[in-house]
Amino acid sequence: MSTLRVTAERLTIHEHPNADALELAQVGLFRAVVAKGAYRTGEYALYIPEQSVLPAGLIEELGLTGKLAGSGADRVKAVRLRGELSQGIVCLPGALAGDDLAAAAESGEDFAERLGITKWAPPVPTSMSGDVEAAPDLLPWVDIENLKRFPGVFEPGEPVVITEKLHGSCCLLTFHAATGTVQVSSKGIGAQGLALKEDERNVYWRAVRAHRVGEVAARLAERLGASRVGVFGEVYGEGVQDLAYGSSARADRIGYAAFDVSAEIDGQVVWLDAAELLTGELPVVPTLWSGPYDAEAVLRLAEGRETVSGRELHVREGVVVRPAVERYSPVLGGRAIAKAVGGGYLTRKGGTEYE
Repeated sequence: MSTLRVTAERLTIHEHPNADALELAQVGLFRAVVAKGAYRTGEYALYIPEQSVLPAGLIEELGLTGKLAGSGADRVKAVRLRGELSQGIVCLPGALAGDDLAAAAESGEDFAERLGITKWAPPVPTSMSGDVEAAPDLLPWVDIENLKRFPGVFEPGEPVVITEKLHGSCCLLTFHAATGTVQVSSKGIGAQGLALKEDERNVYWRAVRAHRVGEVAARLAERLGASRVGVFGEVYGEGVQDLAYGSSARADRIGYAAFDVSAEIDGQVVWLDAAELLTGELPVVPTLWSGPYDAEAVLRLAEGRETVSGRELHVREGVVVRPAVERYSPVLGGRAIAKAVGGGYLTRKGGTEYE
């Protein structure tokens, strides 16, 4: 899940192809449906992204009572309006009257706290939780930002690798070479500096055991001369999320696919190519394409059917884009990596979003 920021943005307005009274306001590569004539290209407005939870007063002010997602009808979710995908909300709340939104956009000011907007926290089923312990040396995973919000992460023509994004739950494993110990966590729990105590009922530990991920990490640490190795993978299957890829969360059939590796070598943590290091050792996420970066091609690849099962059983969640050679991104202020999520996935019925 990407970070929550509620910002002022310069809009580009497009015609809605299927509705005379509606238009499309573009922010980055996102488009949100707005009333026709409400905004003009070049004007500034507030952009509230998906997965934002809005306070009751703001929901009422925006005329969205009963129209948002979640049990409290307060969560922003992608929808299709007259056939067009609408992601996020473009608005001008009264609380911002008199603010210089152009200056706020330039500075990147975040209005979330001021407006009482919070980030939605997915529920955690019992099988994905458990007893925890302090893990200050756990190698962390990073939130992947959406390419539509940050379209300048990659340069046109830059060599990139595009892998399929799986709808499961992120499993973090850290192997400590000095002690030979393994720590396992989820993304949410790991972000708190905690690891899950070993438990045969826990879905992450069951996946790690079934696929011998700790043993692979130990061999990798020896090969690389690393003091710590982090193996990051997606645990998936029936009982994990609504998209199962033909697998089950039962111990003998639980799905797992590695998508990233980090290693501490000579005191420095570096990111390494999972497919290069782990193919033949562990299942890895499918590589869909590699070559010169093209934003439109990435967005096309984010749609369609999944390839993990080999049977196209259901919709694809999306894709993850990385440079062919790891690098720093000044746009993100960190590692150059981004995701693109498919509209079919975002608007599917009965979807789950456990973490």
